[in-house]
Amino acid sequence: MKVLVIVETQEKHRAWLEAAAPDAEFIYKPDATREDIAAADVIFGNPSPSDVKPTDKLRWIQTQSAGVDGYLGGCLPKDAVLTNATGAYGLAISEYMLAVWMELIKRLHTYRDVQRKNLWTDLGPVTSVWNSTVLVLGLGDIGGEFAKRAKALGARVIGVRRKGTDKPDYVDELILTEKLDEYLPTADCVAITLPGTKETKGMFGAERLSKMKDGAVLLNVGRGMIVDSDALYDALESGKLSGAAVDVTDPEPLPAKHPLWQQENAVITPHVSGGFHLPETHDRIIRIMAENLSAFRKGEPLRNVVDCETGYRKL
Repeated sequence: MKVLVIVETQEKHRAWLEAAAPDAEFIYKPDATREDIAAADVIFGNPSPSDVKPTDKLRWIQTQSAGVDGYLGGCLPKDAVLTNATGAYGLAISEYMLAVWMELIKRLHTYRDVQRKNLWTDLGPVTSVWNSTVLVLGLGDIGGEFAKRAKALGARVIGVRRKGTDKPDYVDELILTEKLDEYLPTADCVAITLPGTKETKGMFGAERLSKMKDGAVLLNVGRGMIVDSDALYDALESGKLSGAAVDVTDPEPLPAKHPLWQQENAVITPHVSGGFHLPETHDRIIRIMAENLSAFRKGEPLRNVVDCETGYRKL
């Protein structure tokens, strides 16, 4: 079995992987070519979807990302399995979400602006996580970890799922996506942790943003395609929303001349809430790969298998 490792690894990571499959041939090549990809039975990392052909011998791709939208729509061989890195990012991204939410409701972003002008200025009232209502769209690893933290700080947490009625104990109420518009006007914060799929594309355009509670905050760490950047700017500029924090944008990168950059109540980061910015995230990704590799070698079920039709994990 030839295992192509495109994801960046350290010496300890290689030891974990090789211990999981001592009889496998490992090729560590972050800059893998099409020929390397075509020769691999297993790929760890995120090769360019255009380099993965249905005729390849590929049996399994384990991505280093939670999102897998680039691999949907038939680019993989018919019998190839796709697994993602769900479970690796919840810690880092939920802490990011909490940080930027607090930044917005405590006006820390605008205090930073006046600091640069050498001004000792009181910017007025703030709001609190405590006693607020939070809608969390997506209750996977990232959404679930954020929901736990919000609830621990005293928020009322409403989880939103596509399907399923089993309510986790870290949410106060669970609703299905079909009821989203009914609940939007009640939420002080709307947190989007959804993957990019044909169903989520354009989910938050001008019409849906207009249904949000006046003065609410929007957080998006899912995919940029979910939120219309122009409509988000308009909602902030008009005062409909009091703030927004986006780690993903549409398009991405956000063009330098887009007005959202200059919007006072927008916090924009360049898709950095996850990745390897937190070393523990990197370790967790490799652990998932090693665990799955051991299972794959033994013919056992894999963790985080993705349905290539929906883009969601198979539960």
